[in-house]
Amino acid sequence: MTETWDDVNEQVKADWKDDTTPFERVYEIIEQTHDGQSAAEIANRALVSEPTARRHCKSLVNTGFAETEPDGQTTLYRRNSDRILMSRIRELREETNRTELLEGIKEMKAEVRRYENRYDVVSPEELAQQLDADETEGWDDLTAWRTTRQNLAVAQAALAYDEASHQLAV
Repeated sequence: MTETWDDVNEQVKADWKDDTTPFERVYEIIEQTHDGQSAAEIANRALVSEPTARRHCKSLVNTGFAETEPDGQTTLYRRNSDRILMSRIRELREETNRTELLEGIKEMKAEVRRYENRYDVVSPEELAQQLDADETEGWDDLTAWRTTRQNLAVAQAALAYDEASHQLAV
């Protein structure tokens, strides 16, 4: 008998459920959630009951990992963007030294300039307005440009954070 995608997906879900706690599954779902989701949606994705999802979501809000937003009578939960950003900044500071940060910033600025020169625009948003739907390479470059710009901002923030930390230590 040939397995179908549904069979494989069900097995993956069963393995995930066996290998993790309900809290870990809710945490993973929240970690992936940019736009708010209700406790019922999170429960469905995390393979837990709605009360369990709501309880774990509230715990994650209390720790600052998640945040809420009202949507009529419903509370939506999503990851706390500020906390994720600060985590990325701290991680980058721990994994790289000042020289590596400066070199990475220099390389990313050069990459941004290459996109600006290649497309004769000053931002990915401006490029998006000029691209036709079938321009695959242009859309790929737009995505890479946005990613580079985000990584550059994080690297610059890590450098500024590092400098501020040294100033406070003096």
